[in-house]
Amino acid sequence: MMELVHELALFEKAPEQVTVTLQEFEDAGFGPKPVWKAFVAEVDGRILGFAIYYVRYSTWKGCRMYLEDLVVTEESRGMGLGKLLFARLFEEVKEQGFSGMVWQVLDWNEPAINFYKKYNAEFDAGWINVSVSKEQIEGF
Repeated sequence: MMELVHELALFEKAPEQVTVTLQEFEDAGFGPKPVWKAFVAEVDGRILGFAIYYVRYSTWKGCRMYLEDLVVTEESRGMGLGKLLFARLFEEVKEQGFSGMVWQVLDWNEPAINFYKKYNAEFDAGWINVSVSKEQIEGF
C-alpha cells in the first residue's frame, strides 16, 4: 500500500510531501489505536489499488466516511478496479450507517473528476483547504 501512496504522490506532482514513515502508516492502520480502514484491490497476490478512509464527524450531517485516497496503479487503470472499490465504499457507508461520504479531488485531475461525475457526486468550489504542520504548531 505504501508503494501506491508514493505512486499517487508522484502522479499528484508532490512526491516530497509524503513524510509519513512505513512504521507510522502501519501503526495508524493496524496498531492498537487504528485511525484508518482500507479496502484493497488485489490481483494474483499483488495490491493494485486501495481505498483508505476514516470516520469524520460533521456537526451538520453526523458521522460521515472521509475517503482519504482512492488509487489504482497506472498500469491497472481501466480494469474496473476503481468501480469495485467505490462500490465497496458505498456498501460500507450503508453498513456503518454513515450519513454519506466526502472526499477531495484536485481540480486538474480530469480522469478522477469524470469518474466521480458518473456517481452524481456534488463538487463544492466554495471551500478552501486549510492546514498547519506539526512544525508550524510547535512555533506557537
